[in-house]
Amino acid sequence: MTGILPSYQRFVNGVPVPSISRRSFRLREKYLIVSVLLTFGIVWLGALFYLPEFKSSSSVNDSVYKVYKHIQKAGPELLMPPPLAQNDVGDPGIIRHGGGEDPHIIGDRNRLRAKIEEDMGMKVLERPQFDVVPSVSSSKGPQKNPVDAIEEPDAANNGGSKNISPSGPKADASDKYVAVALGPNADADQISKLETIKGMMRHAWNNYKLYAWGKNELKPISKRPHLSSIFGGGDMGATIVDGLDTLYIMGLMDEFREGRDWVAENLNINEIDSELSVFETTIRFVGGLLSCYALTGDSVFKTKAAHVADALLPAFETPTGLPYALINPSTKVSRQYHWAGPNSILSEVGTLHLEFTYLSDVTGKEVYRQKVDRIRDVLHKIEKPNDLYPNFINPRTGAWGQKHISLGALGDSFYEYLLKAWLLSGKRDNEARIMFDIAMEAALDKMLKVSPGGLSYLAELKYGRVFEDKMDHLSCFSGGMFALASTTLENTQSERYMDVAKKLTHTCHESYDRSETKLGPEAFRFTGAVEARAQKSNEKVYILRPETFESYFIMWRLTKDQKYRDWGWEAVQALEKHCRVEGGYSGLVNVYHQRPQGDDVQQSFFLAETLKYLYLLFSEDELLPLEQWVFNTEAHPLPIKSHNPLYRLHQPSPMDNQV
Repeated sequence: MTGILPSYQRFVNGVPVPSISRRSFRLREKYLIVSVLLTFGIVWLGALFYLPEFKSSSSVNDSVYKVYKHIQKAGPELLMPPPLAQNDVGDPGIIRHGGGEDPHIIGDRNRLRAKIEEDMGMKVLERPQFDVVPSVSSSKGPQKNPVDAIEEPDAANNGGSKNISPSGPKADASDKYVAVALGPNADADQISKLETIKGMMRHAWNNYKLYAWGKNELKPISKRPHLSSIFGGGDMGATIVDGLDTLYIMGLMDEFREGRDWVAENLNINEIDSELSVFETTIRFVGGLLSCYALTGDSVFKTKAAHVADALLPAFETPTGLPYALINPSTKVSRQYHWAGPNSILSEVGTLHLEFTYLSDVTGKEVYRQKVDRIRDVLHKIEKPNDLYPNFINPRTGAWGQKHISLGALGDSFYEYLLKAWLLSGKRDNEARIMFDIAMEAALDKMLKVSPGGLSYLAELKYGRVFEDKMDHLSCFSGGMFALASTTLENTQSERYMDVAKKLTHTCHESYDRSETKLGPEAFRFTGAVEARAQKSNEKVYILRPETFESYFIMWRLTKDQKYRDWGWEAVQALEKHCRVEGGYSGLVNVYHQRPQGDDVQQSFFLAETLKYLYLLFSEDELLPLEQWVFNTEAHPLPIKSHNPLYRLHQPSPMDNQV
């Protein structure tokens, strides 16, 4: 078996002569040997002293990290250097005609490069855990508790001169959101709980950074990237984009900076040659980037949000304007889910409005608003069975599919976005609020049920009759939704909305409390003696979902009932006991086992939603007040128009009309 390096043997009269002289190696061979030795020496020293996953913000470690990345990329060329030029000193016998290179050498180098990339993607060096203490901001404003004072993204580490936005202009310090979680009189218990949740975020982020940086999600038990997530195995950094605003809100500014820099340098959706969900990409990527833009004013986030949204636009090219479910950003080819036949999903086509309208307002490009306004027009004018919206609709014909209706999976966030589109507009989008109230009156009349044990739940309908006496975990957002509806507009439904909000949130808590782990199942039923418990194996999983905590947060803000904080802390303790592993946080296969098996997936929404809502639950109301911010369905906060100075409405300039 031949090695990488070529070998030569000298013969005299047919007899091999030992190579013992100083000139036994040709210059080409010496170059290769020295290159190999230098490469292994540099990599060894780097592995021993400067693990790249732990580079700090200091200039020394930054420079070492850059050297490491250069060596990583240049590895195949160092081990197997390209041929010398014709005018270089060396053996002319290894130069091909026309300056070409031996095809065997090319093949060896390509195989070596592929092996290095594979190993770098699947293997990492272990390191000790560490915590990053956020710096104290020196910006103007009220005195902050040191625990929660947050350094501005461009704060004065170097006399105020450092700019972390090389891809865009630096915003003024006064133009950034200063997140203060606690007031000056906060008690020790509240501080401790917030610090615990912040530590959970740090643990989830650091392990993703160590084992899956740049990939979409982490397998925390296997300690490797999760390559079969909804975004596949590409380098889209879903966890980075989804978690950035949570890092900012918690004051984890070193982590925020490294995530921001990855977005600026590496996020290129057009390079992804696989099918992406238009819905999921919108709520996680477009929503997450726009939230960071609102919070910081860093234009790189706005630019990247438009970049992602532009890649999704071909999916809207249908006769009705209702988008297809999936799109390949590289080929621009769109299609539906195989299991949905020719239909699009109500919750997916109806959960784009917040992101696309806000993107139009901050970029001045009306194309995004036009796309979602056309969807709204179709859904507003179509005949609805008993004022309810079925879960499936054909984007070619505009006709409903099977008459399955749910406020859980397939339907949920459509209704949420009717209410929140009205709120985001500064309560000017009256059409959205009217559509919401009409649909919710019908839903509560036909879908709200009460179990023999007195638990209220939202059943599913099919062809106008109760289809299943079950409630999805996804439906547990509805407690917070009805509470927001009750308190933001006084009408004939307001009192009923708040009553339903309290009862549904209580039912969702019961689904947690009736499990051995104190974490809620994916779905729970109300049949016979079974109430608020899962029955099927695929319903017993917990995948780190946030919907129940979302309702706890909103109900606490609006009612100040202490039980919602108590329930939230129970959940924090359960997550720490059952979901925390050495490599991050894992979902559970069965919440009814006292020692449940992990599913080995750290979902990106765990950082975007679950930990954010738990953190906000124990913060002061002044942190992202509901009067100024609306949370998209992925918990990314967007500023309310005319009520929040950080809305950042695009200001037209003469350059806008130039080609």
